[in-house]
Order: sequence, then structure tokens, then C-alpha cells
Amino acid sequence: MRNRVISAVLLCAAVGLTACQPTDSASGGSNSGTKPGGSASKGGTSAGAAPKAVRNFVGMGLQSAQDAAQADGFFSLTSHDALGRDRMQALDRNWKVCSQNVAAGRSVSSRTTLDFGAVKLAETCPGTDQKEPAVQGGKMPDFKGKSVKAARAALDSGTSITVKDASADGRWILVESNWQVCAQTPAAGSALRGQPVTLTAVKFGESCP
Repeated sequence: MRNRVISAVLLCAAVGLTACQPTDSASGGSNSGTKPGGSASKGGTSAGAAPKAVRNFVGMGLQSAQDAAQADGFFSLTSHDALGRDRMQALDRNWKVCSQNVAAGRSVSSRTTLDFGAVKLAETCPGTDQKEPAVQGGKMPDFKGKSVKAARAALDSGTSITVKDASADGRWILVESNWQVCAQTPAAGSALRGQPVTLTAVKFGESCP
């Protein structure tokens, strides 16, 4: 037995002392939570989510606002139609920022989603963002003055909807976000029971008959 112990000591001396040191599992020690080149996190918050001050984006072009937000470290970005017409901001350079969901100067996590309310360059920003209509309590919303696209989005996807030109021209209603509702059936406040819906509309900028 003595010979075996002496042999083991000599072997350790030959290969280096570190090879004979006890492992973490053997010693019961722990270095979990910190890795080489990294830092330990607490409560799920990492250095990448450190609070950052949000600048004032109102008045900027939408594309410029998005570029500036990314330069500041915010990469979760979205935008919406501030006029409530449910239009997509397909070409950001053609839109300008009217509002932002996080007030300028407020410090928030860099993981926070910044949402910009926007209108087209030639349009005037509303005093406050116009909310898109929504069904509440199973009642028909008042769609008058709202875009046909927003009205369609508010109703159940299975609803049968007929849209007609309110003028005598009988025009095709192709881009529904460009048309505003003048009249509707059922009337606003009516109970919705899956019945068909009829909307009459004119283009924005035109007067309802």
C-alpha cells in the first residue's frame, strides 16, 4: 500500500500538480453564474438591458427616427397610423412622427419597444392619436368617419361585409384605407349576432352625401 501511495505522489510530480487538484464536484465548491469573458446576471437583467434615456422623436421623419433609435441602442421598433386609418408604413421616408409611446427624457430598458404614431409627410398630425374602432360588449361600433379598412379589421373575420361607393359614381373601392365610412347597417350600438354588414363610403377629402 505504501508503494502505491509513493507511486501516486511521484506520478503527480511528473505530470504537474494541477492535474491532481480536486474538481468542483469533488470539493463541493461552485463558480456558477460567471463565465470567462462574461458577467453574472441578477434577476434576469443583463448589461444589454441597462436603462437608456429616450430622445424626442416627434417631428422627425419616420426613417430618421428609427435610425436614431437604433443608434441609441433601441432595436425593438414599431409604428402605426396616427390618424386611425390602419395604413401600413410601407415606405418609412414618406411618413413623419407625431407621437411616441415613451415620453422623451424617460429612461427605460433598451429592450423596450418604441412605438411611433405617424402620418404621411403632407398630412397634419392630430392633436392625439386617433384610436381605431373596436367592438365592445358585442355592439356594433360607430364607423362613421373611420376608414373602411379599420372598420373591417374591427369586425369578426367571418363577418360578411359589403362596401359601396356613397356617391353616384359607383367606383370600385380598392384601397380601403383611402375610403371613409359615411353610413352603416346595422346602426351603431346594434347587437352583433353574425349578421351581414353594409358600409357606404367616399374617399378621404370628399364629403359624404
